[in-house]
This record gives sequence, C-alpha cells and structure tokens, in this order.
Amino acid sequence: MTTEAETTKEKTSDVDISVCDIMKGNTSEIIKKMEAQIPTYFQMHSDVYREFLHTMDDVFGTCFLAEKEYFDKLNFDQYTLNLFDSYWKNVTKMYTSQIDMSTDFLKAYSQMRIASIKLFDDYLHVMMESYAKMLSQYNSSLGNK
Repeated sequence: MTTEAETTKEKTSDVDISVCDIMKGNTSEIIKKMEAQIPTYFQMHSDVYREFLHTMDDVFGTCFLAEKEYFDKLNFDQYTLNLFDSYWKNVTKMYTSQIDMSTDFLKAYSQMRIASIKLFDDYLHVMMESYAKMLSQYNSSLGNK
C-alpha cells in the first residue's frame, strides 16, 4: 500500500528539477511580466503629463479670452507691445533650448546607464564561467574519492 506522500513523490519525480531551475524559472517569469508592463507604465505617465500640459494650455487660452478685451482697452502703443513680444519670444526660445538640452542629457544618461549595465552583464558572464569551471573541478574531485 502506497502512502499519499509516496504518490506525490512519484508524480513530481517524473521530472527532476533543481533549486537553480526553480529560482531561474520564477525569476524569469517575474522579469518578463515586468518587461511586458513597461509600455503600459510609459503610456500612463505620458497620458497624465499630456493632460497636465493640455490643462496649462487651456488655462492660458481661457485667460487670453477673458483678459483680451481688458488689455485691448488699455491702448498700449505698438512699440511697447513689439518689445514685449520680442522679450517673450526670447524667453520661449530659451525654454525650448533648455528642454532640448534636458532631453539630450537624459538620452546620454540613459545610454550611459545601458552601457554600464551591459558591461556589468559581461562581467557577470565571465565570473559565472569561472565559477562554473571551479564548481566542475570541485564536483569532479568529489567523484574521484
């Protein structure tokens, strides 16, 4: 008569697995799930940021409509308005330039991080090969005794 534990052992022993199989398989599953979510995360953040920017644009559009009549009645002379326009065009140019510089910096920073991770990955592969050779020698010495 077989016990329940023996029956379970027979079912699971059809395929031998190791601690490494368990850790690698489960870790890979988690990482793949995280990778699959990346586009969703980026899209959500992008949508939130786009809505924020759209709201800011609406605020200034609403102010424009509400205040246009008020400012038009002040009768600023055209020379002053042209200077004011020139000033704001320079401010806008400065901000757009800074946005471009920030974007370029983030691109370079991301590329540097990716290169660092790849370098670390290469280092890990070398170390794991060395570890595997050492473990193989250790296992073969155990077999010779």
